[in-house]
Amino acid sequence: MKIAITSEGNSLNSLIDPRFGRCSFFAIYDTDTKNTEFILNPVKESLEGAGPAAVQFIASKEVKKIVAGEFGGKIKSLLDNLKIDMLKDNGKTISEIIKQF
Repeated sequence: MKIAITSEGNSLNSLIDPRFGRCSFFAIYDTDTKNTEFILNPVKESLEGAGPAAVQFIASKEVKKIVAGEFGGKIKSLLDNLKIDMLKDNGKTISEIIKQF
């Protein structure tokens, strides 16, 4: 299973980014292979609609869970429709989040 974690940087020591749609990076962790890939958020600088655009981007990566500090109001129904779970967490590094899985 693939898990997307919002990240302030592109390393396992980076902190989780509190923002979902405008996070700096997405850390994509694969629970099967134990590999983590950091991807620059392509919609971070969008003038509007960053959250829904980020959902579409994450869905294209076959992610089943997203961990972020906060989610915008429009996001829950989109994620529910795509059967992607959302988890809130704050103040941890990417490696600390990964250890939970």
